[in-house]
Formats: sequence, structure tokens, C-alpha cells
Amino acid sequence: MSRVVIWSFLIACFFGLSAPSVVIAADTVCIECHGGQPGSLGVPVADWRTSIHSENGVSCHDCHGGDPTDFAMAMSPEKGFLGAPEYTDVPAFCGRCHVGVSDAYQAGAHGQAIESGGAQCVVCHGNHAIQKANLDLINEEACSQCHTYERAALIRLSLVETDTMVAKVEHDLDRLYRLGFAVDDMQGTLFSQRNLFHQIFHGVDVERVRAETADIQAELSKVGTKVAAIDSTVGQRKLWGSVVIALFVLAGVIFLLVRKAYEEEEKG
Repeated sequence: MSRVVIWSFLIACFFGLSAPSVVIAADTVCIECHGGQPGSLGVPVADWRTSIHSENGVSCHDCHGGDPTDFAMAMSPEKGFLGAPEYTDVPAFCGRCHVGVSDAYQAGAHGQAIESGGAQCVVCHGNHAIQKANLDLINEEACSQCHTYERAALIRLSLVETDTMVAKVEHDLDRLYRLGFAVDDMQGTLFSQRNLFHQIFHGVDVERVRAETADIQAELSKVGTKVAAIDSTVGQRKLWGSVVIALFVLAGVIFLLVRKAYEEEEKG
């Protein structure tokens, strides 16, 4: 699997497949070798198998380079093997795929303090057992490793409502898509706003987070208005459909009553 898998996944989301099939990463020589190693050499494979990277088909070589099909060349610089980055190089390492997030991080307090030990991606997200981005990652235990939790708590509070809106819009568009409605444009808006949402809190600026979440909520509200309009149309269709069915049933009952009366008259 390669970075192409990531883009395929994102494109599928963009064009309306909000719940695409999970891509399971195939075992490579990296996994086969390290998976059988004791101690710290084998731990990365066990951790990776629980990760969002594994779930989406992103494997060792997608991050670390090398040839995943050849034991002899798996760690060859000639095949692009990079190995593990130094502490200060981690943001650029992860930023090869997570471009927008990396830019936001670099401009924020964490990114500007990295040379003096400021938190980078691995500190908050882990290195191999990386989980799907969610607000639970912003918590007192994690943030208090480096500083007090107050500012992080304010940022999390600002994000909760927007996170709820993103989840609702995702659910609504998936529901409409399954009903056969064209939702490509709305999916495009959701895709871009969700990406912006994932970027903004990496800058760890409370006021900026508040301002930008308000902008994202405004865009999501526009999608919500369109969804409501479609739901209204669906509701009207169901109402008229029920009326038509009721009329057919009534017509059937009247026909049976007339027929019964006619038969009784014939017998008399």
C-alpha cells in the first residue's frame, strides 16, 4: 500500500462515499520480520495493527520508505529508506501527508517551541498506535505532561459544538446518499470544512480557534439548511404517497362493497 491509498480514501469521501470500505494493509516484509521480534523490535507492529493507519492501508514503508517486498532491500537508502526521524524532524516527517495540519502546527506555539522541546506530533498522537483524530486526545492527563490544562480546556470547549455539527452533517449526508440523493457538492463542503477543523486546533491559539470554529459552523449550517430542504421534500413525498395509498385502499373497499351489494341484489 502507498500514499495513493490515502488519496483514494479521501477522494471516495469527497464524492459521496462517506462510509467507504475499510482498506486493510497487506503484510509486508517489514511486518513479517518485526512482527516476530521480541521486545521493542516487535512492539511497533502490534501497536500499528490497532491504528487508523493500519485501518486505512497505510503501512511501514509509507512513512519510513524502503522496499516492502524485498527483505534484502527493505532498509536500503537506495530504495528510499528513511528510518525513524529525529525529534525536531517529526513534524516534517508526518507533514508529508498531513500538509494542512503541519502548516498550522508550525505556525503555532508548539511548532515554534520545538527546538526547545515543544510538543510535536508523536507526543500527543503516539508514533505507531495512532488513533482516529477526536477530541478525547485533548485531555488533562496528556496536556499536563508539559503545562497546565487551562488553555487546552478552553480550546476543547470551543471545539465540542463544531465536532458535534461535523458528525451530524456526516450522518445526514450518508443517509441522503443511501436514499439516492446527489450530495457531491455538500460532501465537498463537508470535506473542506472538516479538514480546516482538524487543522485549527494544532495552532493552540484560543482566540483563533474560537473565530475559525465560528466560520466553520456557519458553512456547516448552510449544508444543514440544504439537508433540511431535502428532508422537507422527502416528507412531502411520503405524505402524498400515503394519501395515494389511502385513496387506493378506499377505492378498493368501495369496489368490494359495491360488488357485494350487486351480488346480493342478483341473489334476491
